Amino acid sequence: MQYRSLGRSGIKVSPYALGAMNFGALANNDHDAVTQMIHRALDAGMNLIDTADVYSLGESEEIVGKAIAGRRDDVVLATKFSNPMGQGPNRGGGSRRWITTAVENSLRRLGTDHIDLYQYHYPDDTTDMEETLAALTDLVRAGKVRAIGTSKQPASGIVEAQWTSERKGLERFRCEQPHYSILNREIERELLPTTQRYGMGTIVWSPLAQGLLTGRVRKGRPSTLNRGGQWFGHLADERRIDAVEQLVPIAERAGLSLTHMAMAFAVAHPGVTAAILGPRTVEQLDDLLAGAEVHLSDDLLDQIDTVVPPGTGVGRLDMGYTPSALADAHLRRRPPGRRAAA
Repeated sequence: MQYRSLGRSGIKVSPYALGAMNFGALANNDHDAVTQMIHRALDAGMNLIDTADVYSLGESEEIVGKAIAGRRDDVVLATKFSNPMGQGPNRGGGSRRWITTAVENSLRRLGTDHIDLYQYHYPDDTTDMEETLAALTDLVRAGKVRAIGTSKQPASGIVEAQWTSERKGLERFRCEQPHYSILNREIERELLPTTQRYGMGTIVWSPLAQGLLTGRVRKGRPSTLNRGGQWFGHLADERRIDAVEQLVPIAERAGLSLTHMAMAFAVAHPGVTAAILGPRTVEQLDDLLAGAEVHLSDDLLDQIDTVVPPGTGVGRLDMGYTPSALADAHLRRRPPGRRAAA
């Protein structure tokens, strides 16, 4: 496997990363089977494992930690913080108070004394960026964290963080983790050029659009992928299914499965360092690994561009991040007073 530089961090990672969101009660709580999957990935040359404290409320980290015992030096271990980890008002976010607690909990569950990439999972609009970066800087200087990154940050947030680091002499974010797939290419417009400009790595998640780009959801064929959760309504989005119907023959003419074409697309952009695989079974992992050496020609990429043009998207991934400026109606509406009647 050809390893890539994670931005300017000096860390080398595989272009496919093993995502651990499905490890635990959320999807697969068979710890032995998941351990086998992790070992299979490492044996195939994958060295980047990505998890988070919130995945199955810590169970994912525990599984990963046990599975990599004895192979820790071969793994670039990434986890995340900031999602709520309980009902209390201070059990999440980007404050120093929570970060110093969250990292110790993650280290304990992972069974390690350091985290290679510690990522700010969701932006916390209530906490000053300097507060977050100062706490993370202290973790790097203490040796508990090797590099820091973000997830779901807009381009403006990345620029703010880089400027704050430069002005205050704080550790820089070395990586961003956004959503990216053939169906959602919006990050090509601003985010990827921004990460490239600042020498950051980019690890993209859901390159298969939560299963839509496996080809198992087709026109007139009910989805069997929807596990009944709130994140899977996009599997019934006719606009996205129509795009899949156009992509399937492109892959077939190239002699590829849609899955392999979608994964190869995700790592073809020069601004993308790695794409996260999210298998639930060993069989799914083996199928994904079988396409690890697929490279798409310019002609094939041009054909994909005709279906979903660069910098655009088709519909919305339900798991995609919605910034508070859009999610909170009060932030986009003037208070009542002289508002005109409907």
